Amino acid sequence: MKYEWKKQDKIYYLPKTTPTIIDIPSFTYISIEGRGNPNNEQFGCVVEALYTLSYAIRMMPKKGFTPEGYFEYTVFPLEGVWDLDEEGRKLDFLDKDKLVYKLMIRQPEFVTEEVFEKGKELSNKKLSPELLNQATFETIEEGKCVQCMHIGSYDDEPKTFSVMENFCTENNIVRLEKTHREIYISDARKTAPEKLKTVLRFKVSK
Repeated sequence: MKYEWKKQDKIYYLPKTTPTIIDIPSFTYISIEGRGNPNNEQFGCVVEALYTLSYAIRMMPKKGFTPEGYFEYTVFPLEGVWDLDEEGRKLDFLDKDKLVYKLMIRQPEFVTEEVFEKGKELSNKKLSPELLNQATFETIEEGKCVQCMHIGSYDDEPKTFSVMENFCTENNIVRLEKTHREIYISDARKTAPEKLKTVLRFKVSK
């Protein structure tokens, strides 16, 4: 049976529009770090690279290479961990040019470092050497988090973060760091801003 994250992993990717506490286990990702405004060309190139590598791995059997333990699956959604550089943290407004990010796409359990390298090899005609060199394969365990589904424009996310912060205060939960994770459930190219679905998540302790 085909593994579909929207069905098997709803708890991680389709939360309620009210905050909840969740423990996130270790998952493997292909990731690329960057900085600057997400509306610029470089950001788009990073997104394209992550999807190119992820689809190269999913389509490997059709290229004559089947990884051990391979199974049919739907490519996972794009995720991003967001922060500000030192200068950006000093400002009392959000300057998107000061953003620092790590974009990533989760990989199925059968993907190893060897499979990742094979994916890079299969993608070398589609991606620049610079982007291929920036891509890394890593394991990330987020642990205890508060998460919530945000519906609407990315620029309206502070409203949902405020609700999440209030939830933490009311339940004696401590936010551990200012960085946060976003998971992009909707395709922004095809979805009206007011209908975008984005999972917002940050690490906590209790």
